[in-house]
Amino acid sequence: TDTVEVTPTGSSLLWSDFNEANLEAMLKSELMSWPVTLAILVLAFGALVAAGLPLILTLAGLVASAGSLVLINELVPVSIWAMNFAMMFALALGIDYALFIVVRYRAARAARPGPDGVAWAVAQTMDTAGKAVLLSGLTVLISLSAVMLVPSPAFRSMAGGIMLSVVFVLGATLTLLPLVLGWLDDRINKFALPWSRSGEHRSPKFAAWGERLWARPWTWGLASLLVLLALAAPILGLKTAMPSIKVLPEDASARVGYDVVQAELGEGAPGAIGVVVDSDQAAATLKVLADDPGLAGVLPGMEAQDGSGLEMFTAVPTVDPSDPELAETVDRLRADLPSSALVGGAAVENLDLKTQLDESTPIVVAVVLALGFLLLLVALQAPLISLLGTLVSLLSTAAAFGVARLVFQEGYGADLLGFESQGFLDAWAPVFFFAMIFAIAMDYTVFLLASAKEHYERSGDPHEAMVGSLAHSGRVIFAAGAVMVAVFFTFSLSGPIPPKEMGIVLGVAVLLDAFLVRLVLLPVLLRLTGDAAWWSPAWLKRVLPTISFAHD
Repeated sequence: TDTVEVTPTGSSLLWSDFNEANLEAMLKSELMSWPVTLAILVLAFGALVAAGLPLILTLAGLVASAGSLVLINELVPVSIWAMNFAMMFALALGIDYALFIVVRYRAARAARPGPDGVAWAVAQTMDTAGKAVLLSGLTVLISLSAVMLVPSPAFRSMAGGIMLSVVFVLGATLTLLPLVLGWLDDRINKFALPWSRSGEHRSPKFAAWGERLWARPWTWGLASLLVLLALAAPILGLKTAMPSIKVLPEDASARVGYDVVQAELGEGAPGAIGVVVDSDQAAATLKVLADDPGLAGVLPGMEAQDGSGLEMFTAVPTVDPSDPELAETVDRLRADLPSSALVGGAAVENLDLKTQLDESTPIVVAVVLALGFLLLLVALQAPLISLLGTLVSLLSTAAAFGVARLVFQEGYGADLLGFESQGFLDAWAPVFFFAMIFAIAMDYTVFLLASAKEHYERSGDPHEAMVGSLAHSGRVIFAAGAVMVAVFFTFSLSGPIPPKEMGIVLGVAVLLDAFLVRLVLLPVLLRLTGDAAWWSPAWLKRVLPTISFAHD
């Protein structure tokens, strides 16, 4: 009314407002990314039909995964983030896979024109690029599956949603896309632009780049390594915590009410702690709560009305719910309170989830690295390059989190990106974004090393393996990396802080991984290791299945 203003707030409304703002931001970012993606694809393919094909394929995967998530939500709860992340990942990976397949098909078709060349071109494409895409997709699924080790339904839901989208995109790439390519045939080159070279699979520019790396490996290798290490250095001071009220826009109801409660009732009022205890220990509980220096006050106990013999106390902390001191208070209370006491509340729930994430992160990282190495080992049957290909992915990941600390913890660029720094990175970022970054990084690793192995199988020459892999896959990795960077960075331009974190962390990681690690550092390692990169003990060859990337 004219004299009374009502502003609902509280944990439930905070998440409701957050989900609403997040959904709006994600949809806006997705709409922004499509024209940018199409423009990059037109530049990469030089033909409108060929450029539009990856988007159409991705759309098929998007619709299938979105519909499946809606159906699954009828059976079990699915996080709203599962849909958002699934859409973003399906868009980025779908374009990646389609790029690799379409580029290879156009080159194969140009190599054998005529009516009998269509089936041969599709077969050659799927026997080479198709295998690489399948292995890449399996790597992505394996990396994301490690997030399931986090004992949180929300995180498992998000990981499951992304994995479902990858399955549909992978299925469309390996079944629908070859059929469409065979049906389109030469029409895939329709509306070609002047610079288009549809039959050119080997890029002269990337071949020249490979020769430059081969001639001066130490110079280029050390330069790229120093850049990555410099960007990764800030990670040493990285702090994480659960989201604060600053994830919401300043005009959101939950934030307005939060600020009013905090101003009138004290810093810790929005994050009140609940303590449930047996009634016979209520007096001792009240004494502990009253004496604790981390609490500003305690409300009278409330007895349960169901005859359970329980009593609940509500205590108000002295600090903001996102302040690290609150964790010390909760730990102290759990140690000092009587044995039957249970400490809870929205703020404590966040603290417990952070503890759960901190404990799970090292396990997830170790499992992701181990599974990624094993899959590369199966694909390449070369222990040394499989190990190096796995380890170098850590450099771009560390560098991305180093940049994230500067942006989100220290606040550099906060005004430009339109957010208020919380003074930390959200606690789910290390475990969840690491799995996503590693999945994407291994995506490019498989593309490059599968091409290198194909050339090594044909020639037995390390020089041809390194230069040939860059000449044949460098352009695709460059274009795919540009698309992913564009997709991810659009998510940093709108909405609450978490989508911005995702956009910056994943965008920087892909930028560094595609253009520094895969197109500089990994080829340099191939150059320095030579034939040893492809050495494999006889017993390993007997144990592992034989996978050849060279088409007969």
